Amino acid sequence: MRPKLGPYELNTIVTGDCRELAKAIPNESVDLIFTDPVYQNIDDYRWLAETAARVLKEGGWCLTYYGIGYLPQTVRAMEALVYDWHHVDYMPTLNARGAYRAFSNYRGLLRYRKGKARPYKHIRDLHKDTYDPHNNGHEWAKNLNVIADYIATFSLPGMVVVDFFSGNGTTPLVCRMLDRNWLAFEIIPEVAERARERVRNTQPPLFTLAPEQQEMPL
Repeated sequence: MRPKLGPYELNTIVTGDCRELAKAIPNESVDLIFTDPVYQNIDDYRWLAETAARVLKEGGWCLTYYGIGYLPQTVRAMEALVYDWHHVDYMPTLNARGAYRAFSNYRGLLRYRKGKARPYKHIRDLHKDTYDPHNNGHEWAKNLNVIADYIATFSLPGMVVVDFFSGNGTTPLVCRMLDRNWLAFEIIPEVAERARERVRNTQPPLFTLAPEQQEMPL
């Protein structure tokens, strides 16, 4: 029998509105939330923080990407959690000829915790998030190794990771690679099915931790 989180089987992508589906997740049952909402939907960040405050275990983490232009609004919306740190993914942009442009793109990741918490491994503040052709071939898809660095730092094998805005399934895919239990929600049926197919076609483990990802000394 597959393990469950409330009524949901773990290691599955559930189709539907996460605002409604998350109501059935038990209190203090999740170790890490790692997600990527639609940046301009500030109300989603407010809901995310309130929901995370309920479902995270004491010492759990919530990591979320945000839009650079929406940073003040996003931070204000997430006051239900304790702000801990801010990471940046630096992504050089290629032009049509394949040469780097004179400017760079940045993705911001906000790090929140519930109560007292400590990362399980060393983590860099700045990642170079180069285009990853293995991540569904999408121009703005996140680099799998960068996502793996975050998930390996803020969870341990067997812990429960939740992604409320799954999209093409990068978080579930990486969790499968790293032997985490996971639950993901995606509102668009065809997108959810593509994500399930990606995860089904992924065989763990595929990552070797870099030196900076090794466990922190006690």
